Amino acid sequence: MTPGARIQAAIELLAAIHGGSAPADRTAAAFFRNRRYIGGSDRRAVLDHAYAVLRQKAKLDWWIGRFDSEQPLPELERARIIAKLALIDGWTADKIAGSFDGGEYRPKPFNRTERNFAGFLEDADFKHGMQPKWVRFEYPEWIEPSLIERFGPAFEQEMAAQVEEAATDLRTNTLKATREEAIAALAEAEIAATPTALSPLGLRVEGRHPLGSLKCFQDGLIEVQDEGSQLAALLVDARPGQRVVDFCAGAGGKTLAIAAAMKNKGKIFACDTLKGRVERAGDRLKRAGAFNVERKGLESERDPWVKRHAGSFDRVLVDAPCSGTGTWRRNPDAKWRLVPEDLARLVKLQASILESAQRLVKPGGRLVYATCSLLAEENDAQVTDFLAKHPDFVQVPIADVWKDVIGTECPSQGPTLSLTPLRNGTDGFFVAVMERVKPVSKPEGNAAETPEPAVKNDET
Repeated sequence: MTPGARIQAAIELLAAIHGGSAPADRTAAAFFRNRRYIGGSDRRAVLDHAYAVLRQKAKLDWWIGRFDSEQPLPELERARIIAKLALIDGWTADKIAGSFDGGEYRPKPFNRTERNFAGFLEDADFKHGMQPKWVRFEYPEWIEPSLIERFGPAFEQEMAAQVEEAATDLRTNTLKATREEAIAALAEAEIAATPTALSPLGLRVEGRHPLGSLKCFQDGLIEVQDEGSQLAALLVDARPGQRVVDFCAGAGGKTLAIAAAMKNKGKIFACDTLKGRVERAGDRLKRAGAFNVERKGLESERDPWVKRHAGSFDRVLVDAPCSGTGTWRRNPDAKWRLVPEDLARLVKLQASILESAQRLVKPGGRLVYATCSLLAEENDAQVTDFLAKHPDFVQVPIADVWKDVIGTECPSQGPTLSLTPLRNGTDGFFVAVMERVKPVSKPEGNAAETPEPAVKNDET
């Protein structure tokens, strides 16, 4: 493809992303499926154009809004790409116009307004001092108070880290390989992988690679999974022979990690109200060699299945639906889809899911609550409210769980795990572990009813 053809494809991809409701990565996958003539290097170039716009959309739109013209810019996605080429890539107006020449598969020529716009941007400072914080650091203005409350003095640094592109993290599937064997298999495909700093199973690769076509991927040696997500699954501390529920399993990423931790011994129920997603996880489970998983679609978080299985599980993971604020590096389009009503709805839903899922936990079992959110109202506040309503649960300090499972120094101070891109190089992840206190049988003639302290290890 010519540079102009790549630009035109990026304009069309952005129109598809902003014109639909699906996440950008899903839209991009469908876009390229319908254009199989676009090769790998061209595909990467198109994605680079489009994702640069998604990552810097607030600043690009701010400059579009400052352009004063009697005639409006005719197409917003064209204007965003023009602004991207000028402000991020440093192209002159003449160079941009050279790719907008109306040739085969290339953008139609500039009209007068677009030509003036490209000229207007030639001397512009992309990060202009008049830009408000929400524009400079690329987040919805309405969410700023929650983010400032969460990060305090580190707010600007944390938000700057969220604009950067995330590396690709892989999890070694220990049902089939060691981390060293996975590194060697990737090296055979000429992909350099380095161990992640926190997850003992993680590998990090730079750049974009066609991982799905690799033999080591097809053979199930590796799975694509952010390091923070790997840690959330590890901290479930699922043991061989236990009964475990992944209550919001989605596509099954954490289910796969839990199955590996259990060495295929015991039973995992992968549940979700999005029945199609959990059903489609079958191919992933088969590829990974995970055979102790039963997939279960639920009508809602209060499905009768929960009542029928009350008190029968050693571990229950609630990876709750959330704002996704911790994944903005990977999903930059998601931040602009989020509205205040969504956050209020999600907080209410999280509480409802916790309230239902806790019924599944047996005495001495653990309820693990996780989100990929940075917001206190979805994280610590949910845990505080839950524990206040359920005195039969106690919080297990995350450092204790970390020591038992991972054995290194825990990166979080306090009772819960809170990871951020700036501090930890992972997606923003939150994990809290709560244990149902075992009831004490009352000795004959003794009226005291003091509950036992939480135990660390389940009997299996």
